[in-house]
Amino acid sequence: MYRNLLVPLDGSSFAEHALPLALNIAQRAGASVRVALVHTPAAGVYGGAELAVDPSLDAQIRDSHKAYLLDALKRLTSAAPMRVTSTLLDGPIADAIHEYAVASQIDLIVMATHGRGPFSRFWLGSVADRLMRRASVPVLLVRPSAQAPDFAAKPVLRRLLIPLDGSVLAEQILEPATELGSLMKAEYTLLRVIEPIVLPEFTYRGAVTPAWDAATLRKLQTEAQTYLDGVANRLRARSLTVRTQVITNQPASIAILEAGKADDIDLIALASHGRGGLARLMLGSVADKVVRGAPTAVLIHHPPAK
Repeated sequence: MYRNLLVPLDGSSFAEHALPLALNIAQRAGASVRVALVHTPAAGVYGGAELAVDPSLDAQIRDSHKAYLLDALKRLTSAAPMRVTSTLLDGPIADAIHEYAVASQIDLIVMATHGRGPFSRFWLGSVADRLMRRASVPVLLVRPSAQAPDFAAKPVLRRLLIPLDGSVLAEQILEPATELGSLMKAEYTLLRVIEPIVLPEFTYRGAVTPAWDAATLRKLQTEAQTYLDGVANRLRARSLTVRTQVITNQPASIAILEAGKADDIDLIALASHGRGGLARLMLGSVADKVVRGAPTAVLIHHPPAK
């Protein structure tokens, strides 16, 4: 179970939208929450040459970061009587967060990610992108809202959508997803997408051969349902509430996003691609598109290379 949760902040209320969910998870799990802000030297560039850091200016910025963390800590502990600590990190932002997570034995990173329109922020978007590819622990990405975050709120994740593609790699999201869901007595939907098969059309005496073979489609649907039933039965043996869904003739990312908008889904959980021989198109580009387009929270797990 969770022992230590990490919430990266950047000094904005936008980033603080990850805190209510992180606090609720930590309270349910009996875990601690650590908030971290990464300080980067205030260097500039003029005429293509990097300017030296002004020590006095950099010290002022560092002091403002420390003051912000102290204020955030006071607000958090007054709203949630639990163990919350803060730390100021140095270095490239995503690298500093990842290294701190490893050194501090963090079990889950919870952070706000880029929204849409005026709530889109490059900092959080790019950091989330890098972390979900690199972090060895699951990353829970939370959508911000226009309202200021309420630290006393207790958001819950009641319905989880778990897309699978039939591979062992994709199934590595099951444990992180069910570990999180068990804290909130969640229900699960396992989704398998059969994407369109584009075949060249052949003609014989003017007749066009259909590009999609109905018999092949039925076979793929049956195989997909059989696979999902097998995974679902394993989870049901653990007294979990699980249903299954097979979607055909849609690109995976579109099918996942549409399923995520239906049935009051609170979280989409999926594995991201690995490296080298483990890199999979389904688990790479699809995860990217889901993170960018999902209206819900997204749990991303980067399976370690073996």
